Amino acid sequence: KRKNEERKREESPTQKHHPMQNKFLFMLIAVLSLSSCNEMLVYSDYQPIKEGKWRMDEGVDFQFSELDSTQTYNMFINIRNDDSFAFSNLFLITELEYPGGTTVKDTLEYRMADPSGQWLGKGLGSVKENKLWFKENIDFPNSGVYKVNISHAMRKNGDVEGLHVLEGITDVGLEIEKAPKL
Repeated sequence: KRKNEERKREESPTQKHHPMQNKFLFMLIAVLSLSSCNEMLVYSDYQPIKEGKWRMDEGVDFQFSELDSTQTYNMFINIRNDDSFAFSNLFLITELEYPGGTTVKDTLEYRMADPSGQWLGKGLGSVKENKLWFKENIDFPNSGVYKVNISHAMRKNGDVEGLHVLEGITDVGLEIEKAPKL
């Protein structure tokens, strides 16, 4: 009778799992959930800004190709800044060059901090990441290489001349995601 009770205990569905099995299961769930969040992402690249000092005359370049011409996409500019960034907003000049040479140029303004000075980006510590809308529901009808150039257009209040070196931007990135079907 005692052996039957021991056998029943061993086969019990509430049996404790080994700690390594629990860690493996947790990691598996975490990896699967993270990968499913990004299934819309088709392009992502970051360029570091040397010493966190972005020179006005040094744009950040990205290139991509081979996107589905029947799909629409959303484009984002990702900016990582640290505490040495001294502004509550960011002005950027972007150029999107199509394979045939046509270029679309935009001047964009993004809020980087709320009125109390708190950074709007995400992240722990002094570096914050901001995912900023660039283009919404855009399509790429031509085959070939598309190019994006991003440069800053910052200036101090009252100054006519732009800021030659912008401190506090550590990385500039570009992401392209499939636009959700409505």
